[in-house]
Amino acid sequence: MTGRLSIRQKEILELLKNHGGKVSSAELTEHFDVSVQTIRKELNLLSEFALVKRVHGGICLPVQRSNLSFSNRQIIHLEEKKQIASQLVNYLPEGSSIFLGIGTTPEQIARHLIHHPGLTVITNNLNAAIALCENPNIETHMVSGRIRATDQDVVGEDATQYLRKFQVNYGICGVGGISSTGDLLDFSPEESHLSQAILDNCEQRLLVADQHKFQRSAPVKSSHLKKIDMFFTNHIGHELLQLCEQHGVKVITADNASARSL
Repeated sequence: MTGRLSIRQKEILELLKNHGGKVSSAELTEHFDVSVQTIRKELNLLSEFALVKRVHGGICLPVQRSNLSFSNRQIIHLEEKKQIASQLVNYLPEGSSIFLGIGTTPEQIARHLIHHPGLTVITNNLNAAIALCENPNIETHMVSGRIRATDQDVVGEDATQYLRKFQVNYGICGVGGISSTGDLLDFSPEESHLSQAILDNCEQRLLVADQHKFQRSAPVKSSHLKKIDMFFTNHIGHELLQLCEQHGVKVITADNASARSL
């Protein structure tokens, strides 16, 4: 199939992969310095070939059975993740307890906690645990279980059960994708079980995700926006904002640095 594609179409697919599985029409228009109509034609052709899925404002990969490697995800949308981390860390009061889940945004949260006055943290995120060691005022609990080398975390039934031993103030979890109906998506049942354990055993449920996670595909449903109390993101579009309004989710965005009680 790829032999039938133009150079631009092949580059669009490469950009899509490098952007974590979702890219906007505006980003493509700027990248190629062409009109919206030209990009729309290219995306329609790629969609007809079933190589991409059209979503509002852009495209995503049609089916993503597995996530990108952790090392790749660490550099994709890094500045947005740092912005989210900065906002969330300012929200956490001294002496509180938190779950810190899977993903590169939780890792950035851990890195931004270096100067926090004190927390108790339970995590399955190897990079987050290492970063937290730099702050002597943070007590860190690491789950046991199977290490996923490509994801640099710990998963499995032992890990899930360990999380369920705690009841914390704030459960912080990332997500593989957010569907157009508000489903929170992950890439494996193991990830889903861990996310559910975090959300089931905390007083406040905090979701962290950059704007590119909306309408990004992943095969496993972990939860739904209606079960989230606060959503930290770098920027939120109109459609996702409406979903948050509908389900009473409080949104904190890095681009306006303010909370809205929706």
